[in-house]
Amino acid sequence: MGLHYQAVSWNRQKTRYDWAITSFVGLYLVIFCGLQMVLFPDVTAETVIIRATSTLAFLMLHIILAIGPLCRLNPRFLPLLYNRRHLGVTMFLIASVHGLFGLIQFHSHGNVDPLISLFTSEPDYRHFSQFPFQTLGFFALLILFLMAATSHDFWLKNLTPRIWKTLHMGVYVAYGLIVMHVLLGVLQQETSVVYAMLLGLGMLKLIGLHLAAAIVSQRRDIHPSGQETNGFVQVCDVRDIAENRAKTLMINGQNIALFRYDGKLSAVNNQCRHQNGPLGEGKIIDGCITCPWHGYQYLPHNGQSPPPFTEKVETYAVKCMGTTVWVNPTPNPPGTPQPPAFI
Repeated sequence: MGLHYQAVSWNRQKTRYDWAITSFVGLYLVIFCGLQMVLFPDVTAETVIIRATSTLAFLMLHIILAIGPLCRLNPRFLPLLYNRRHLGVTMFLIASVHGLFGLIQFHSHGNVDPLISLFTSEPDYRHFSQFPFQTLGFFALLILFLMAATSHDFWLKNLTPRIWKTLHMGVYVAYGLIVMHVLLGVLQQETSVVYAMLLGLGMLKLIGLHLAAAIVSQRRDIHPSGQETNGFVQVCDVRDIAENRAKTLMINGQNIALFRYDGKLSAVNNQCRHQNGPLGEGKIIDGCITCPWHGYQYLPHNGQSPPPFTEKVETYAVKCMGTTVWVNPTPNPPGTPQPPAFI
């Protein structure tokens, strides 16, 4: 968490992360361009750049979209998520190089403005097989630009987390546009089925990871089915909750994280106010619920971030009868103090 905005708040983890990205990008480009020169000695430098940056950006997009579900399946991947926006901005810059060189090579040698040529050189929008695939790539790049331009927490705070999250979910729209861009573009010109197979494997991998993460999350959540008693619902046995950890509950549409700490129980909304991270998958550190995604913290008894921070989440009433835990799924306003239940 940070109180003042900085362009990048460098630390050891960010430095290592960015060095890993830079090394991967450099190594990929060297190997890819070298192979192109050997396998296709007559190819132009512009074509090599277009091919290298397009394949690299598409590969990086697959990695970016895989990080989220991988973290839900195994917390060892959380360090990749912590600075995922660095990877996303790098991917956009590489994709923009691809777009720029494509525009120069295919649309800058006539007497029409290159951008106008992009939209008018292939006007047959009625037939799927002849659809102007370059326009799909343009709109995908536009979405990636908006995401990269608003990646800083300044925009997250001022746009509000809900709007910011909605905007950045556009990455899936961009991915769909890029898939169609590839299908209607390069695959129409290739006779080998290898390219189609690689594209299909990439899509299946992402779909499989997201489905697996959804299934695992569903199994982790407790879905109480008992009747309410004075507004409270029986949810679990206190021994089911590890010390300084939580159980996540779905009751009447409420996503709740029930924490056990210092002989007490408290319940808060499961979604972090930063990027809707799963608070219930985090733990209590120094007396504060700590989000596993970016380290945002909240006091368990009132859902407030410790001063001088101002983030707040909803709280819920909890009671413990013997070893049985009961939760009232009616949320209190964000930041409302709620006495913990004593075990």
